[in-house]
Amino acid sequence: MTSHLSWDRERALDHARELVSQTWRNFDSAREYQPTVSPELLDLLNAPLPNEPCDAVQALDEAAEALDTTTSQARPRYFGYIGSSGLEVGALADLLVGSHDANLAIDAGAATLVEAQALRWVAEFIGYPAQGGSFTSGGTVSNITALTAARERAFPGSRQHGVVPGSATAYCSADAHYSICRAIEVLGIGSQWLRPIPVDVNRRMNPIALSHAIDDDIAQGRTPMVVVATSGTTLTGAIDPIDAIADVCDVHGVWLHIDGAYGLPAAAVMPDAFTGLARADSVSVDAHKWMFVPKACGVVMVREPQALSKAFGHATSYIPGATLNAVDVTLEYSRPLRALKMWLAFRVHGAAEMRAALQRNIDQARLLHDLATQRPGWQVALHPALSIVLIRHEGVNNAALVEAIQQDGRVYVSHAQLDGQTWLRPCFTNPRTTSADVQALIDVADEIVHYRENSAL
Repeated sequence: MTSHLSWDRERALDHARELVSQTWRNFDSAREYQPTVSPELLDLLNAPLPNEPCDAVQALDEAAEALDTTTSQARPRYFGYIGSSGLEVGALADLLVGSHDANLAIDAGAATLVEAQALRWVAEFIGYPAQGGSFTSGGTVSNITALTAARERAFPGSRQHGVVPGSATAYCSADAHYSICRAIEVLGIGSQWLRPIPVDVNRRMNPIALSHAIDDDIAQGRTPMVVVATSGTTLTGAIDPIDAIADVCDVHGVWLHIDGAYGLPAAAVMPDAFTGLARADSVSVDAHKWMFVPKACGVVMVREPQALSKAFGHATSYIPGATLNAVDVTLEYSRPLRALKMWLAFRVHGAAEMRAALQRNIDQARLLHDLATQRPGWQVALHPALSIVLIRHEGVNNAALVEAIQQDGRVYVSHAQLDGQTWLRPCFTNPRTTSADVQALIDVADEIVHYRENSAL
């Protein structure tokens, strides 16, 4: 092997450009089916470790084929879970970042400045007075990061000495994302002490029940560590009443974290639904969800400048200097310049275009809600708070219906369990999606129901 791995990189780059350009064109409109893995590709993906090189163009073609038969969230009729849409300029950012391979563990020159500016832009976009933060791999790391800071404030020195079992409690909506439970477990608090607070008829945390739960724990000698309000639950898109929850936290001196991984970008277009956001001690946003950039790109922000350094600051012999480095405010050490995706997205598209794309997705959810309401046999659960809609068809097995829709391949939806029933749970987070795609979703679902109405559905 020579000092440089030998290959024809110019030829490979030219071919990669063709593959990427073709991919982007294919994403501009929906395709009629989801292709399956060919026997040849299956053989390749079961092959042992190659000892000898192959042609780079051949390998790129094989990778492109594998990705083309992958369920891609970037396609305009992907409505499952909470997808990312692989914004093109974000993909270019990943290429540049991977090529330069900067490490933001310590000061990385201009890359550090890019991250700081992108963080300010995200904060300004959603209306949060951030005084610190970083880009992360996603909501789970963001939430663990914020809750680590909350633990250190509630129990100073706990990063060294730990927390006495059963002394700390945490609170979240009964519909909160599992990453909150995971964070509580990882931090050594124990999921037994995470209090799921009941929700109201709109699936929002009940602030009165929260206050009672905190009072009960204080009476038992426990210390409330953190309240997590969700801005856009994964189940229904519900937005917890931040201002009322902040009132409860103020009375008891409890850290308030907003898990806005999915829904918080909507604060840029419907701020009244997020009243009280500026009062939160910390917030998390997944830019790779509803800010359209490719995975992985999460953001965590705090209101108090020293909150993160108190939780993560340290001195080591291999990172010299008296200045604060990124490793003193982040859970991670080696970090790529994830922020470049968001920086380029704002530079190329602008905040106004981003807001317009968010509003279109919100309107598409409302359109589907209206279409399902008007269709015989269809039920809706709630009026969409954001861009998630729960619909189901009467008299059929809706779990089997979801599976049949996925196998059909024209659209993709996932299901959810709500109050003991299975629902189709489309979510709109893609700027490529059109009203025609929304219409196709209900039409395809209806067609499959009618085709199989006498089967085991």
